[in-house]
Amino acid sequence: MTATIPTKTSSEIIYPDSDGKPMSDNTKQFELIVTIQGGIDALYKDNENVFVAGDLLWYPVEGDNKTRQAPDTMVVFGRQKGYRGSYKQWVEDNIPPQVVFEILSPGNRFGEMLKKLRFYEQYGVEEYYLYDPDHNELTGWLRSQEKLNDIESMEGWVSPRLEIRFETASGDLEIYQPDGQKFLSYVELSSQMESAQRQMELAQQQIELAQQKADRLSEKLREMGINPDEI
Repeated sequence: MTATIPTKTSSEIIYPDSDGKPMSDNTKQFELIVTIQGGIDALYKDNENVFVAGDLLWYPVEGDNKTRQAPDTMVVFGRQKGYRGSYKQWVEDNIPPQVVFEILSPGNRFGEMLKKLRFYEQYGVEEYYLYDPDHNELTGWLRSQEKLNDIESMEGWVSPRLEIRFETASGDLEIYQPDGQKFLSYVELSSQMESAQRQMELAQQQIELAQQKADRLSEKLREMGINPDEI
């Protein structure tokens, strides 16, 4: 008896985890991407069903490995946190990212960005934000039925999904959490933590000095025949 060896009837479709493009073209773009992705991820750190990623390839159509985008940051409500080599929408209950961010670099062309807008519009993104750090220009689009429509004014705009607020009046993009806390870069967070640590150490020193002073006073009272515990 001979064994039957199964043969493939069709070639397996490969969905690459990389498009071969760099995450960013310069340090400012990279810092903004990391700050936005990290800030949103931290905002939803206690919600296991909000997936946040940076520069992750998104494949919206099963069987099509050419239709794809890698938003600088994307947010998906209704999907669990965890490792992914890429975001294959049909594996994720067919839930598309609801919010995406792009940070413009000098190498981006108008046609490329228009193509991204049409992609996000076609495949279900609810909110799309595009920031140009060289000109401090923030543009946003909000879905209405089947279209992504321009947001008239982005200054002070609050994201309906994320409830974060955008400001550019300072000359740079600033994003604020619902509680008013500003999104901080890693360096700013590190400096803030160091400052808090110094304040804690100073407070501890003050407590220790006060205790030492109280101990000396108690000792003098005892030398005078006075029990400080009875005062």
